[in-house]
Amino acid sequence: MDTETQDVAASCDGEHPAGRVGWVVGALALGGFGIGTTEFVAMGLLPNIASSLGVSEPTAGHLISAYALGVVVGAPLIAVLAARVSRRTLLIALMVAFTLGNALSLVAQNYPTLMAARFVAGLPHGAYFGVASLVAAHLAGPGRRAQAVGQVMMGLSVANVLGVPAATWLGQALGWRAALALVVVIGAVTVLALWRVVPDLRSMRTTDPATELGGLRHGQIWLTLLVGVVGFGGFFAFYTYLNTALTSLGGLSEAAVPIALMLFGAGMVSGNYLGGRLADRLGDKAIAIGMASAASALVLFALLVSTGWPAVIMTFFVGCSGSAAIPGLQTRLMDVAHDAQTIAAALNHSALNVANALGAWVGGLVIAHGLGYRAPSLVGAVLAVGGVLVLAAAVAAARRSGEEMPQREVAVPVGDEPVGDVRSGR
Repeated sequence: MDTETQDVAASCDGEHPAGRVGWVVGALALGGFGIGTTEFVAMGLLPNIASSLGVSEPTAGHLISAYALGVVVGAPLIAVLAARVSRRTLLIALMVAFTLGNALSLVAQNYPTLMAARFVAGLPHGAYFGVASLVAAHLAGPGRRAQAVGQVMMGLSVANVLGVPAATWLGQALGWRAALALVVVIGAVTVLALWRVVPDLRSMRTTDPATELGGLRHGQIWLTLLVGVVGFGGFFAFYTYLNTALTSLGGLSEAAVPIALMLFGAGMVSGNYLGGRLADRLGDKAIAIGMASAASALVLFALLVSTGWPAVIMTFFVGCSGSAAIPGLQTRLMDVAHDAQTIAAALNHSALNVANALGAWVGGLVIAHGLGYRAPSLVGAVLAVGGVLVLAAAVAAARRSGEEMPQREVAVPVGDEPVGDVRSGR
């Protein structure tokens, strides 16, 4: 256990250290749960939103793009501008901004205002997950970093199993604003939890804008981001057209789709847990294993999609294998970023949103060319294999340049100050 974790343990009335870190990780994951709920619930409520605002459903769909654009823009921008800010203060500020953005969405009375509010709500998304991952890995210490990152990301996965279905049901029953009201409540509770349990983190190194921007000179950062864009593009090619694939090819009713989505989300929860353990033991190999397994699962889904319920069950394995690569990918970015860890960790979520757009576009392209709704899964498998190949190229490039890839401890302590009381945040 590192000095930081020992300080955490010493400040908490003698309880087991893992319990202290667990409270912090739980609060961070709660924020991820709220973010995941607001990101995906709009997809299920588009008809309601469109009808309420007097616009077409395709026009209302641009609200999803506005949120994604906020993620892509906000992640690097906030990482640079807030480089000198205490990690604890930054986490709380990001969740306050997220909550306010959703509150603005809740009270928006017209389409342009709601578009702007969704963009604002998306701005803190990538930076929050990036900083939360760094904090969780810092407190967990060597040998458990990826597991801690996976537990934070599990909030996003659990949102797909519980948060999105619950918010969608609420929105359908009481109007789409009720779903956003639930997200605002989750955000407010998260702000309180972060203030209560996250320690001062005085020994976590802050940087400066020049250092964060300078990190973008490292080719390994861009190669690792490309692994995510290509590899997870396949993940989203499958997910975007899952509904129609199951109903048109599998002969299933619309009632089967929520079951498939819940199994997919449950697979993501399992994948985050398993992927974290694998990444702590195997490093880059865990990413390759996750993406290769995803390629296999996508091919099997394409083969089984006409059989109906076996294909529904297969969605669990697609979700599990794909998400198993995420903790390893996040920690690899931390390792290759040197002193620019905040911008690198945040950019991972920009890359995943680019992958979302890429997957949807490529999947739609093969359908438009008459290859049918089985094709997006097969294209997804190809992209997943492409992610493995990009990873292999990144590892080879690091070896050629003589660049070491140590499992570095995140945010190296720079002083002997005590970290403070984990439960009080002081």
